[in-house]
Amino acid sequence: MEKKITAPLTEEQSRALRCGDNVLISGVIYTGRDAAHKRLCELLEAGKELPVDLKDAIIYYVGPAPAQPGQVIGSAGPTTSYRMDAYAPALLDIGLKGMIGKGKRSPEVVESMKKNGGVYFGAIGGCGALLAKCIKKAEVVAYEDLGAEAIRRLEVEDLPATVIIDSEGNNLYEQGRSEYLALAAEK
Repeated sequence: MEKKITAPLTEEQSRALRCGDNVLISGVIYTGRDAAHKRLCELLEAGKELPVDLKDAIIYYVGPAPAQPGQVIGSAGPTTSYRMDAYAPALLDIGLKGMIGKGKRSPEVVESMKKNGGVYFGAIGGCGALLAKCIKKAEVVAYEDLGAEAIRRLEVEDLPATVIIDSEGNNLYEQGRSEYLALAAEK
C-alpha cells in the first residue's frame, strides 16, 4: 500500500508507518552525509545551537551532483546509511524523525529509533536522476564549504521511498531474508 506523507514528520505520523510501507514524501527535508553529521554532533557536544532545526525533520543521506542549467539539483541518489550510524542516535535524541538512505543500520541506531519514534526509509540507489525530479527547490543552508555534502533544505513532492525499519524496530531486510529462507526450506 502506498501512503502519502508530508514532512515535517511528527512522532504520531512516524509511529503509524510500518516496515514495508511504500511512501511518497512531500514537504521540506534536509540533506546530510557523514561530514555534516560529524559537525552537527560536535555542536551538540559543545552545547551549541544547530544551524537547522531537526525536530520532526527527515534527513536524506545524499550528496547531489551539481545542477545542470535549468535544473533545481543534479542527480540525487541515496548514499550508504551506515556511514551516519555513529551520529544518528544523537540526532534522533533531539527530535529527528526520519532518515532516507540505502543499506543496513546498526543495532544502536535501531534502538534509538525505537526509543525516539524514528523511521528509516530506503530509496533506490542508481535512480538519482529520477529522484532529482521530485525535488522542486534546493538551497544550501549550512556548511557550504563541504560542497556536495553541505546541508541543503529541499522541497520535495512525491519522493518515493520504502519504510525499511519502522519505529518498533521491524526491519524489512531481515523479514525479507527470513521469508526467503523459509520458502527455500520448503522446496
